[in-house]
Amino acid sequence: MLDYAGLEALAAVVREGSFERAARRLHVTPSAVSQRIKQLEERVGQVLVQRGSPCTGTDAGRRLCLHLEQVALLENQLRRTNPDLLPDMPAPAPTLKLAVNADSLSTWFMDAMAAFTAGGNELLDLRIDDQEHTGERLRQGEVIAAVTATGTAIAGCNTWPLGTMRYVAAASPGFIARHFADGVTAATLARAPIMTFDRKDRLQDQWMQAHGLTSRTHAPRHFLPSNFGYVRACEVGMGWGMHPLTLIGQQLTEGRLVQLLPNTAMDVPLYWAHPRTAQVALERLTQCVMAAARQWLEPPLAA
Repeated sequence: MLDYAGLEALAAVVREGSFERAARRLHVTPSAVSQRIKQLEERVGQVLVQRGSPCTGTDAGRRLCLHLEQVALLENQLRRTNPDLLPDMPAPAPTLKLAVNADSLSTWFMDAMAAFTAGGNELLDLRIDDQEHTGERLRQGEVIAAVTATGTAIAGCNTWPLGTMRYVAAASPGFIARHFADGVTAATLARAPIMTFDRKDRLQDQWMQAHGLTSRTHAPRHFLPSNFGYVRACEVGMGWGMHPLTLIGQQLTEGRLVQLLPNTAMDVPLYWAHPRTAQVALERLTQCVMAAARQWLEPPLAA
């Protein structure tokens, strides 16, 4: 049997980033936290915490933290559905770490979270990352579930297709008049500023490649890691960018944004993934995620 006091100390250190803050969270001394983790490391025969500023979990440490999250979820579900079985065992609400891309969070995933939190007491801790990289957070044990663009199998995980998020290349009418008076070509795109969410964002490059509009000359780029700010920057003419169609429908209707080229939407498939061992614990969350995806996303691409 694993030492759950040690697991709680490990999770607190990884979550808080230091032994001192973990001790305050657990209402014990830092030496007690250190001793618990030392005993746990001796029991499993591996280093579980990389000491530093901040302290981080090793691969094995993150996996044990994930195991503790799953246990907390199952116990919480048992406590809510069968309160007579655990009458004298109060416990804090469990927290689920999830990895989600910013565009999903700004659109359909909010409905999934609202439905999930309305039906229980669980708390959510979201990690925002590009959809091409959220799967890696799941592989490394940083999160218990992820919205990802990775359709290939992730070791030890179940993966379900959610649908596709449709993106369009758009900019303000004034920006298009200034930069694309001679048409949207590889040459004009090489000179027009691109709005880029962050340095992992490759959507603009993928769109240009898909339509044969790449150039050896690298276009100037703005970096703006805010969905609201990104859309607003395109509206005021800072650059062009790829936008979820569901996010800018009103701007397109009102003419504040215009597509660079008609009929060139790009569909990005999205998937929901979590460890197989967490399937029972995450069943309700999975149902909420799938229901929201059906309402917002385009149907999954045919295999």
